[in-house]
Amino acid sequence: MDFQRLFLFLIFSFSLMMVWDGWQRYQHPQEQIQAASVKSDVPAVAGVAVPASIIQQPSKVESGRIIKVKTDFLEAEINSVGGDIQRLDFIKHQDGQDKSKQFVLFEKGTGTHNYVAQSGLLGAGMPNHTSLFATEQDHYELSANADQLQVRLTAVAVNGIKVAKLLTFHKSSYLVDVAYEIENTTAAVVTPSAYYQLIRDSADPVGGSKMVPTYTGMAVYTEKDKFQKVAFSDVDKNKFDYPKESDNGWIGILQHYFVAAWIPKEKTNREFFTRKLEGGSYSAGVIVPVPAIAAGQKSVVSVPLYAGPAQSKLDEIAPGLGLTVDYGWLTVIATPIFWMLTFIQSIVQNWGVAIILLTVLIKLLFFPLSAASYRSMAKMRLVAPKLEKLKVQYANDREKLNRAMMDLYKTEKINPLGGCLPVIIQIPVFIALYWSILASVEMRNAPFFAWITDLSAADPYYVLPLLMGASMFLQSKLNPVPPDPMQAKIMQIMPIAFSVVFFFFPAGLVLYSIVNNGLSIAQQWYITRGVEVASVPAKR
Repeated sequence: MDFQRLFLFLIFSFSLMMVWDGWQRYQHPQEQIQAASVKSDVPAVAGVAVPASIIQQPSKVESGRIIKVKTDFLEAEINSVGGDIQRLDFIKHQDGQDKSKQFVLFEKGTGTHNYVAQSGLLGAGMPNHTSLFATEQDHYELSANADQLQVRLTAVAVNGIKVAKLLTFHKSSYLVDVAYEIENTTAAVVTPSAYYQLIRDSADPVGGSKMVPTYTGMAVYTEKDKFQKVAFSDVDKNKFDYPKESDNGWIGILQHYFVAAWIPKEKTNREFFTRKLEGGSYSAGVIVPVPAIAAGQKSVVSVPLYAGPAQSKLDEIAPGLGLTVDYGWLTVIATPIFWMLTFIQSIVQNWGVAIILLTVLIKLLFFPLSAASYRSMAKMRLVAPKLEKLKVQYANDREKLNRAMMDLYKTEKINPLGGCLPVIIQIPVFIALYWSILASVEMRNAPFFAWITDLSAADPYYVLPLLMGASMFLQSKLNPVPPDPMQAKIMQIMPIAFSVVFFFFPAGLVLYSIVNNGLSIAQQWYITRGVEVASVPAKR
């Protein structure tokens, strides 16, 4: 049993370390290393080096007209300079702080978070993201009976090359097809390339939990090397472990609940790149070649952009895109757990109720293991007075004390470590459930009841964290009192400490903890009571 208390103490200490690390990262974010210039590893396409000035966003760009687009899912603003998507609102998702507003992923402006989708062509006379485009109108809206909406931007022809940039928005979709239509009216063959990039600063999303840090950064996926994160700090240090060239895969930027990614067509050559730009922003993009265009011919190059909520079903759009739902190292367990949670929610139509029911199912699954643990603890409570007598009797002889304790355990048929293994086995499952709740966009702005209007946000009145602390206090009363005064103090402090920590945790996670503790209390009380009743005849 001493080992079990030590094990619980280590879990508590580790939890405090994790919380402290998260708090430190929030209060003192890592200072970004200022790059004196763009990295020298300039990508090359078709043997031609790409000028750094093209990929890097200039500090001063001519301001253009704003073209507004609205579908049933998105509201976008496109700048006529470069045809950049410089603002993107999600109609179906609310802002994290002001529920009366729509969530904004892309945004550009002075004194605001900067995040844009940018693209251009490489080659003599080809327009890039600094070129001016013209369009017939400044406002587009998807009609009720239409499946898609297309915005056509026309660049000024240079050296006999005519280029139009086409942005196609789809009904009930977060996909935007970004294409270039190139017409060669010269007498020579032209061989351009196209680049597609996301420009973002390193700021964490507004409204995130201060005590539960989540990943904000880049990611690359290929069939060979699978899913790889590329942190902004890695780009600062010029650490590049992802594949530079491939004929499959995508590159994007992740933040809590949402992802934006460029997804070139399969079996198309591509070259990925990441860079630190002037002003503290970062670029994650891909370069794709355009087949040679003969004199008098046209060619079209198109790369879809997904900008929307991170969900496991995104694998239907592109292999590996569903991995942007970050379940951590326990993905193999968290994925089926969240599938079951989603199934339950589809029946009860309330994510809070679904969390409660799923927690009940998991507790039932582990009932035999938990029962063994609680039975061992109950027996330890019964022999606690005898252990105290042995400690007094052999206070000056540690070796005899240990032998006497082992003899007592053998006589009473108690395994002192019997309660540890069941706890250890259950830990991965409950951590996986924890991360499946934390990482799921479905929890965002999902109401439970009364004042709990967002299961992904902290309880505004701290009722759930206080209930969580109370449940831990009640559970501690069912456990044997630790013989060591220091351990006893730690067990008394734990409910208070965890209550304070859970003040900052999403309500969905706290709800899960309360239900889990409540079920554990009921099970432990029932088993302890049964062991005590069964032991009464033996004492007579």
